Amino acid sequence: MADRTMERFARLATVPMLSLALLLAGCGGATNDPSQEPPLAGARIGGAFALTDGAGKTVRDTDFAGRYRIVYFGYTFCPDVCPVDLQKIAAGLKAFEGAHADLAPKVVPIFITVDPERDTPKVVGRYVAAFHPRMVGLTGTPEAIAQVARAYAVPFAKRQDAGATEYLMDHGTQAYLMGPDGQPIALLPTDQGPGAIARELERWVR
Repeated sequence: MADRTMERFARLATVPMLSLALLLAGCGGATNDPSQEPPLAGARIGGAFALTDGAGKTVRDTDFAGRYRIVYFGYTFCPDVCPVDLQKIAAGLKAFEGAHADLAPKVVPIFITVDPERDTPKVVGRYVAAFHPRMVGLTGTPEAIAQVARAYAVPFAKRQDAGATEYLMDHGTQAYLMGPDGQPIALLPTDQGPGAIARELERWVR
């Protein structure tokens, strides 16, 4: 467990200073004050993309217009961090859905792979279905993935350890809550568990 924790810290150390600052900014306590400015307001996070979902259909950022988006980058071969984070995100969203059935349809969870070489549409689609029935899994060409990762300030790199038969992907692990207009709102506190994620959704989703 200690080795996994150290590995995660090593990955986060590669996140640009802007992303790290945003990560820290998203750790404040929840508030019900609707007039409070979102912690990521004005940040240059997000942008246009055209990727492919689990059914092989082209999906664009504009397809989610009018809905809040939980955006997380990872890969299906990830041995530990990605599945744990996605479980927390899914559980937090389900808790929010249970408490706010009227607002739940406004939130769509999105998983974008950083490993398009192995994560085909079929693989990504099957993977996200194991976490939440409404989670959208997206893949694309290496160029398209690199472009959207840059737009969301998510670094990633392939790593081949000596003696290993499969490569790993080092990547940023921030989970963004994006607004109906596609603008960033906050980072979801995956390190604090599903309850904290649900509370952060309650804080901003209207």
